[in-house]
Amino acid sequence: MTKLSININKIATLRNARGGNLPDVIKVALDCEKFGADGITVHPRPDERHIRYKDVYDLKDIIKTEFNIEGNPSEKFIKLVCDVKPAQVTLVPDAHNAITSNAGWDTIANKKFLSDVVKKFKNKNIRVSIFIDPVVEMIKNAKDTGTDRIELYTEAYAKGFYSNKEKAIKPYVEAAKCANKLGLGINAGHDLNLDNLNYFAKNIPSLLEVSIGHALICDAIYLGLENTVKKYLSSLKSAR
Repeated sequence: MTKLSININKIATLRNARGGNLPDVIKVALDCEKFGADGITVHPRPDERHIRYKDVYDLKDIIKTEFNIEGNPSEKFIKLVCDVKPAQVTLVPDAHNAITSNAGWDTIANKKFLSDVVKKFKNKNIRVSIFIDPVVEMIKNAKDTGTDRIELYTEAYAKGFYSNKEKAIKPYVEAAKCANKLGLGINAGHDLNLDNLNYFAKNIPSLLEVSIGHALICDAIYLGLENTVKKYLSSLKSAR
């Protein structure tokens, strides 16, 4: 079954809005694991507006499932990841002022840079994934960097799902086929939710992992965290 990694950034956003430690990021991470999540994702940004670098260090020794750290590989970020040594690092080209991730890597223009970064992390035995649009040429060039996986940026799929889901998923199916031929593992994330997740997982061959945060936390407001995690897991399970 495709693994579910829960991004807990929104929990940290809520905490930071008021100060103090409510809600408790550490407790939520542990609860997500207890409720069945296969992993925990965090995406620290330079301004620390949600997950703080200290949170990442605090989570290091308490995560028992897979720990995935996402972010733009600045020197500070690279040091953090090398210190923490998570199961996986996901390289995302988000600008410092971006509200959320809004594009995949241009793996042609950034091939040398990405290759150097990938090598640093793999030397620490950290699995590497590159956040990427569903474009075959970008996937082929991602392979040349030495990355282990790609993470398909799914915002376009989510936007097109309600009007024409067959059309929306088509480039992702082609991208996945290309990645499979090249021996790249496939992750996916961004705007996946309880409406569109099952269809995506059913149609993407060899989908290893989805990373979901915003929608899942929004659902948890109404459904409760435990019930929400189980609903997302059930959606993935029924896709296989």
